Amino acid sequence: MHQQDKILYNKPLAPLIAIIGCDGSGKSTLSMDIVEALKSTYPIQRCYLGQGSGNIARHIRNFRFGGKFLEKIISKKAKTTRTKGEKIPGLITALVIYAFSAIRVRNFKKMMSLREHGIIVITDRYPQIDVPGYYDGPGLSAAHTSNWMIRLLAKWEYKKYEQMASIKPQLIFRLNIDAKTAFARKPDHDFELLKIKAATTPKLTFGGAKIIDIDAELPYEDVYKIVLEKIKENIANKK
Repeated sequence: MHQQDKILYNKPLAPLIAIIGCDGSGKSTLSMDIVEALKSTYPIQRCYLGQGSGNIARHIRNFRFGGKFLEKIISKKAKTTRTKGEKIPGLITALVIYAFSAIRVRNFKKMMSLREHGIIVITDRYPQIDVPGYYDGPGLSAAHTSNWMIRLLAKWEYKKYEQMASIKPQLIFRLNIDAKTAFARKPDHDFELLKIKAATTPKLTFGGAKIIDIDAELPYEDVYKIVLEKIKENIANKK
């Protein structure tokens, strides 16, 4: 358990292991399969720490009337907000992004509660403050605004991300993949955004947490075996 955990939580916490990577790297499938493999041996649970905003946008796209048009508007506003040097397009957009961050904070608290009750947690994604806007970072900290309310929301949001990021997983698996492979696996995603995420993956430090780099372009069974063995070793060493 890290020192920061001891400061924020009075009781010992169960291990926390995160799996991060660009969309299409296999983190969701991998986290589910790892938990399935270990649940008969250990008290263990998977936690999704994303916002779900991308899935919501894709559901909107499938609306019978005007779905594609509405999704295009939402995606454009979100992309502007995530881009450094751009201006956040209005209070409504900021409130929506802040609401998605609030969902992540809620899920993070649930995850920490599981650890307090002795349950090992494998997370799909993990909040970070290395890169704002994209990749599970604070959504309102990349672009700028002259609106005092949006600035206040951005300040509140960043503080929440700082608190979450200060709690470091014992182990992070970083799934590395190129954008073309990711797009082949996720053709419904924005290719330009996948390029940004694939290029950003190696730059994330998570505050100096222990990171194991995995080549996610390997056959899935190879990736699964490597990660499962490393997790078993980590859990054994924590006993």
